[in-house]
Amino acid sequence: MAAARGGRPGGSAPPRPTLEQVARRAGVGRGTVSRVVNGSPRVSDRTRALVEEAVAELGYVPNRVARALAAGSADAIALVVPEAGSRFFSEPYFSDIVRAVGTELARADMQLLLTLLDSQKERDRFAQYAAAHRIDGVLLVSVHADHTLPDVLTGAGIPTVLGGRRRAAEPVPYVDCDNTGGARNAVAHLLDRGRRAVATITGPGSVHAARCRTDGYRAALREADRPLDARLVAGGDFTEEGGRRAMRLLLERAPALDAVFCASDVMAAGARHALREAGRSVPDDVALVGFDDSVVSRHMDPPLTTVRQPLPVMGREMARLLLDLLGRGTPGASAAHTTAEGDRCHRVLPTELVTRASS
Repeated sequence: MAAARGGRPGGSAPPRPTLEQVARRAGVGRGTVSRVVNGSPRVSDRTRALVEEAVAELGYVPNRVARALAAGSADAIALVVPEAGSRFFSEPYFSDIVRAVGTELARADMQLLLTLLDSQKERDRFAQYAAAHRIDGVLLVSVHADHTLPDVLTGAGIPTVLGGRRRAAEPVPYVDCDNTGGARNAVAHLLDRGRRAVATITGPGSVHAARCRTDGYRAALREADRPLDARLVAGGDFTEEGGRRAMRLLLERAPALDAVFCASDVMAAGARHALREAGRSVPDDVALVGFDDSVVSRHMDPPLTTVRQPLPVMGREMARLLLDLLGRGTPGASAAHTTAEGDRCHRVLPTELVTRASS
């Protein structure tokens, strides 16, 4: 039988060089090689050069797993999303957060483990996994008011950072956005454009961000001395179908409405379909505003006015905060912290109204 590629029978790979072989090639002890590989300053420049030359010649690659175990670290962070896969893959919010978190953790040479938890049983199982110290810390996004996983993790001594929060007085470290201010600015924009009957499609009441956006809607009406009309408020669930259903309900209750603020871009897309079905044009008949500034907003017809959450910044700040808690922060990585309100462990990022043709 012919030899496999590389000339070794059966295609087996050559054995990996060991720490001992590097030490012999460099003419130093095993401990000295270990210190060089792990970046210890307790090595002379000449010795470091000898070891690095031996490493290069032999093609030595440190055993990352062994190094992590020896240091009492897994070199891994779990990004946990307690949502069904159907929502995770349909909501642009999550992909923006994952990309930003992944980039920041890679800079710190940490692995990212993405975990979806769709039931209490799965959350309990994950808590046991984390308590076994198979990961160094946890990033949690899309937490609801009744979620206890953050408390379970922190109670077990596992560093945890939330993307968003469960309530105003959140004890667990978090990075959030100014949801109330963003919604207030969006509704004020509609009122400034001369809209008289401004409705809203809210997110689920179990999500703090959704409640804040509803608060911002109400605040803008109060500041403009406009009455609060319950017929102009319909509940949604951050899905396109939820936005469609809520818009149909609003049109039944208040057919004279001339503007709608949706608590997410995805729901605004659903509302746009319902308005089109009802023969209402956007923005001539009904002005439409969303929240997130996701890719959905830019591809709608007409393009959607929306509130921009700085999701890449949010993802980076979550990762940086957790790395700081782990003592793994990198110099200069906290430069963006000055843009956030709050203390070291509770950060609120500003939002921005992005005006487009829908309003």
